[in-house]
Amino acid sequence: MNGSISLPSYITDFVISKDGTRIGYRQMGHGPALILVHGGMQASQNLMKLAAALAEQFTVYVPDRRGRGLSGPYGENYTIQKAVDDMEALLYKTEAHNVFGLSAGAIVCLQSALVLPNIDKLAIYEPPLSINGSLSRDWLARYDHEIAQGKIGAAMVTASKGMKDAPVFSAIPRFISVPFMTLAMKTEAQEVKEDDIPLEKLVPTIHFDAPMVFAAENTIETFKDVRADVLLLGGSKSPAYLKLALDRLSAVLPHVQRVELAGLGHLAADNGGQPERVAQELRPFFDKPHKQAIHPEARGSA
Repeated sequence: MNGSISLPSYITDFVISKDGTRIGYRQMGHGPALILVHGGMQASQNLMKLAAALAEQFTVYVPDRRGRGLSGPYGENYTIQKAVDDMEALLYKTEAHNVFGLSAGAIVCLQSALVLPNIDKLAIYEPPLSINGSLSRDWLARYDHEIAQGKIGAAMVTASKGMKDAPVFSAIPRFISVPFMTLAMKTEAQEVKEDDIPLEKLVPTIHFDAPMVFAAENTIETFKDVRADVLLLGGSKSPAYLKLALDRLSAVLPHVQRVELAGLGHLAADNGGQPERVAQELRPFFDKPHKQAIHPEARGSA
């Protein structure tokens, strides 16, 4: 199915966030504005097939989150608030009211929808919200140690096993998976073109995403005040802690619908997943009018 999605050309542009950091993005398509926010160990490149599948109906903006590609560095004292500031700048520039987020990017989008009035419709795919330790952080020290030693392949395996987002790493012993991943990343780095970023440069971004994810542990009740219409997406093959988070969110969010995609896992929206299946759910959701009254402060503010 992925092979049927052709990648149209795109333009790049940027906004300046509140602290002066440049946030770059890719843009394609025509129609109402829609922002797609990637997950951990990803960049805008990972959502290009999803963007292409939506581009006939929407003007799609795919930013690089901080520390990646077209965007500036994390800066000192990076927290989710800076990510929300980045989203605020993007919303103002693009005049978007529709937002999609994957994984760690979904947490950014949720928090943004809680505090920014501009988001009318929000679709999120499996935010890794830990509930009473449902997502272990025992792997973090090993990951950071491997990053410090320059063992990027090992760190990739450690993070993937810890987050449980790549089942293949749980089935294969480390003495096989680590050399394989190290070689695969070296090969991939030689083939990267244009604005794309090699995976070996994306693996270290977990050092910043993981603390943001764990800082959001046991915060689901706070999202009861989200005013946007929300579509919760997940895969039937995803880890139990991700399904638990969606269960809890569906009970808390006031304007919510939930869809489980049969046979898919955590990275369904990624280029290597089945982005067309995800797009099939996003098109009608974002195409329908916003159910809630437009808040007076939402227009013309950022």
